[in-house]
Amino acid sequence: MGEEAPEFLGNIDKNSILGYDSESQGYSSSIAIGDKIYVLGRSDDDANSSFSLKVFDKLGGKWSNPTVLGTKPTLSKGHSAVLINKNQILVLKSDSSPDECFWFLEVDTPFVKKQRELVGREVVAWSKGITGDAPKPIVISGPSGVGKGTLIAKLMKEYPTTFGFSVSHTTRAPREKEVNGVHYHFTERSIMEKDIRDGEFLETAAVHGNLYGTSIEAVEAVTNGGKRCILDIDVQGARSVRASSLEAIFIFICPPSFDELEKRLRSRGTETEEQVQKRLRNAKAELDQGTSPGLFDHILVNDDLETCYENLKKLLALDECTDVTYQPARENFKVPVCHSVTKEDHKVLIHCGNNGLEAETAITFVLDLTLLKGGAPGRTRGLHISAGGPLTESVNGMGQV
Repeated sequence: MGEEAPEFLGNIDKNSILGYDSESQGYSSSIAIGDKIYVLGRSDDDANSSFSLKVFDKLGGKWSNPTVLGTKPTLSKGHSAVLINKNQILVLKSDSSPDECFWFLEVDTPFVKKQRELVGREVVAWSKGITGDAPKPIVISGPSGVGKGTLIAKLMKEYPTTFGFSVSHTTRAPREKEVNGVHYHFTERSIMEKDIRDGEFLETAAVHGNLYGTSIEAVEAVTNGGKRCILDIDVQGARSVRASSLEAIFIFICPPSFDELEKRLRSRGTETEEQVQKRLRNAKAELDQGTSPGLFDHILVNDDLETCYENLKKLLALDECTDVTYQPARENFKVPVCHSVTKEDHKVLIHCGNNGLEAETAITFVLDLTLLKGGAPGRTRGLHISAGGPLTESVNGMGQV
């Protein structure tokens, strides 16, 4: 903090990229955005080496170590970086598989701005780039006792390889037979409040006197396993997710009547009369909000469990196909250590080759960013890769790619 900037930083233009090797820091890249310079390098502090990030403020002449949200990409043999816009930096990991190659560092997106206000200091966020149009996460909400937990359990039992459940955090005490890390991540209030301040949660809500929330890590853990994430959250949480950059399908489960909901709550036998009354008061408010326009995409009435479950499967097109369809990444695509990157409009040209390869036979790949969706705290979807011919052909004629 506050040490003099290295001489090379003074020579960086607005959108330039600098790479260098040194015994102390390894391969690093630097990108200037406005009055700040973002320097990506090596961090060996973690059990698995990952990218480190420092930010240099040209006006104040000082370094800062920002709060970094999201899963950090692990280090590879090298990397390159290119400025996509004033809010995002695209990082390409060399010698990595397609599903690990593309990462977005968000420095001033709406999500980052919101987290910066919450924590009161510099914040950045990582988002993994996904090729093709991966299916959206599913947000399922409804008042206590409506049966949403049973519906989710049936969905995951029938499609165990398709869906993954986002395990929420809560400060309430575990009920009988509830397992930490399976039903909820049970935690202390002081710990959860600190994590909320640090921007580690996608949504949080105070319900029945306890804190509940969905962490960014919980959503990413499901996605990392190649599954479609299901979030079981209340109406307050759904509203927060709707306001975030996470694109999802929002489904609200209703009881056939308020009297039936009360009957179901009492039949559980897990709460005192005072707790039942509190849940009923909250349920009335949730039903009013949940059925109002604009928040939920679909509303299902759980009158009969099996009928409601079949309707849920139809909404998710599971009656037509049992497998999640992804655009397959190019199996032969791998960014070599020796490569260069240029940006033209909404396309990034990845020029692949080595020092012994003639320009006429070098290959270029085109990464199309036109259809990007999502972003931190979730994934950035919609990347499309196409292969061009020799380097000279691809650069001279985009129509031939």
